[in-house]
Amino acid sequence: QVQLVESGGGLVQPGGSLRLSCVASGNFFSINSMVWYRQAPGKQRELVASITSAGSTNYADSVKGRFTISRDNAKNTMYLQMNSLKPEDTGVYYCKALINLRTGLNNYWGQGTQVTVSS
Repeated sequence: QVQLVESGGGLVQPGGSLRLSCVASGNFFSINSMVWYRQAPGKQRELVASITSAGSTNYADSVKGRFTISRDNAKNTMYLQMNSLKPEDTGVYYCKALINLRTGLNNYWGQGTQVTVSS
């Protein structure tokens, strides 16, 4: 069984920073792409940033220049460094990973971590 666990969320003032982590555990062969999504109250879930196994990254326009996605393949962990946070960054942040099982590829989601940007 594969599990993704996010951590690092919390309450921060506008202009502040947070670092989110997503750790994958369980019985799998490797991890392909990993993605951060977020969902604000009353809104649809949106893609924030993604990273391939080779380290290629992609960002939503709203976070470019402020957020940095990275991963440590040896630790099966993905990070999201969030700087210059704005109130509109508030929401539940979820990680998703495309994981290579020996029987095929499957997408897995974490349970989410709350980020609140408020003064």
